[in-house]
Amino acid sequence: MRSLPRAVAAAAALVLTLVVTTAAAVPAYAENRATPGNFTGYGFDQCLTPTQEKMDVWLEHSPFFAAGIYISGDSRACRDQPNLTPQWVTTQLANGWRLLPIALGPQASCSGRFPRYGSDPVIIDDPGADGLYREARAQGKAEARKAVNAADALGIVAGSTLWYDIEAFDHTRPRCRDSALAFLSGWTNRLHALNYVSGVYSSAGSGILILEQARVNQTPNVTLPDYLWIARWDNKANTSTTYISEEGWNPHRRVKQYMGGHDETWGGVTINIDRNFLDVGKGSVARKEVHCGGRPIDFPRYRPLVEGKKRPAMAVALKCLLKERGYYKGRITLGFGPKLVRGMNRWQANHGFAVQERWTKRNWVGLLAQGKQPVLKFGSAGKFVRRIQRSLNAAGVAQLEITGIFEANTRAAVRAWQKQAGVPRTGVVADSTWDALQAGRF
Repeated sequence: MRSLPRAVAAAAALVLTLVVTTAAAVPAYAENRATPGNFTGYGFDQCLTPTQEKMDVWLEHSPFFAAGIYISGDSRACRDQPNLTPQWVTTQLANGWRLLPIALGPQASCSGRFPRYGSDPVIIDDPGADGLYREARAQGKAEARKAVNAADALGIVAGSTLWYDIEAFDHTRPRCRDSALAFLSGWTNRLHALNYVSGVYSSAGSGILILEQARVNQTPNVTLPDYLWIARWDNKANTSTTYISEEGWNPHRRVKQYMGGHDETWGGVTINIDRNFLDVGKGSVARKEVHCGGRPIDFPRYRPLVEGKKRPAMAVALKCLLKERGYYKGRITLGFGPKLVRGMNRWQANHGFAVQERWTKRNWVGLLAQGKQPVLKFGSAGKFVRRIQRSLNAAGVAQLEITGIFEANTRAAVRAWQKQAGVPRTGVVADSTWDALQAGRF
């Protein structure tokens, strides 16, 4: 009998060891989402990954919600990336950033700018006896493996898109062109085998053009990438260019770098960037919402409520919203009665509003904005955007359709409200905007 407690203790110790060991084996970034996901909006890329402090400032002040980062490749200009760590990646993804991980390794054999360092290889343009450019394909596969290893080490999980940067070259030279296509085919095939998504960045007039020609002509032995990142500096924030038809890599499979290297300053922080516009995944989409069994709560205007003034639609919406937040216990009917007044008063008292037997414009603005405060900007989508759209309609600065998608009209309404309320006019919904809306300002 004395041995039983020892056996139990030993078993418990073994279980504890297994639990601790298993927990330690799970990477801290295992919950990271695949990137870039579904998004239509603005992004930037730069040679050197910005510090966390710079990213935080640009999150709240810039129009960008996507960032290109160089993670691998012997020919990249910024080989040393002191700011790029697993914690950096996890933090950006948690903050809502979409990341575009880039590899820049061997370049086309006819590119005049490479090798950059003398020791970095270029794409082998020997077609071989069978004309399949097997050495170039093997190089592409090797670069894909390197990129996946780098991505995995940073917490960029499977299902994410990795981008190969092939800089401009003379696409009229057959061996140079065909070896580049073979290389990119190897890149895509190996990424698919490793459960990542294939993207290719290149100039519209060279790498993008030859991929488009291969698509149109159904060129044998060419595996096309899943996504294109088109370098076309036409200052047009879209994903179109005359070098590729609208049928290619559409819908939602394109990024365009529409402005080349320049300094931009947001929130007092300056970074040298290229500007991009993204349309990826399914684009920016928002799930449908149902409230209180299908009661309508979305209106272009929200009217004040007071006893004796019949506004049944407003009364239903208010009862529904207060019920969802735990302030109203009664049935959701059309009337304005004592139970609703008690719920209103509890909400008003708990949120710093004057307690009264009427529901004001200020109350509507505050109630509709109530809740968590994520950063929202052009391209954001979901329930938090709907809250902002409703609150802006209640404030009277717009009559937005409540879509849950932060598009140009929503940005304009945010800026109009910010100007009216004395909040920095960024077009971005960050803490100061949330706080003022939740306080009922208009």
